Amino acid sequence: MVRLADLPEWEREHLLEKTRVLSGFEGRPWKRPPPLRGCRIAIVTTAGLHRKGDRPFGPSATATDYRIIPGDTPATELVMSHQSVNFDRSGFQEDHNVVFPLDRLRELAREGVIGAVADYHYAFMGAAPIKQLAPKARELAGLLKQDRVDAVLLTPV
Repeated sequence: MVRLADLPEWEREHLLEKTRVLSGFEGRPWKRPPPLRGCRIAIVTTAGLHRKGDRPFGPSATATDYRIIPGDTPATELVMSHQSVNFDRSGFQEDHNVVFPLDRLRELAREGVIGAVADYHYAFMGAAPIKQLAPKARELAGLLKQDRVDAVLLTPV
């Protein structure tokens, strides 16, 4: 993964500008989860993942929707349709756990470190305008609540 300091100034400034539009997060709307050993955990990623038969994501700048990935989806059924020319997919191709650590969560559940793995996980396309994701993020929060999820493992890609 490239470091911010290694990027050209124009690209670094472009990425930093995205964080400047995130006002309004001063409060703490979070709910305190149970102890980790009792948490039901879902994955939410921005890796542009979907199952082979699902509709691929469109261009990053306009892709504000998400894909639902059932927890029993085999790794061989996962596809990454992230469309940035600057994005290196080789890590995902070698081990999907790099961006979608479902196997690691299952191991943690078996070991009793976490309570359970959620039935469903979710993928957005990275690089979408953050403010435009808000309606889908609210919708997704409702789905997570229906699945009795206590905590989310975010894998920003």
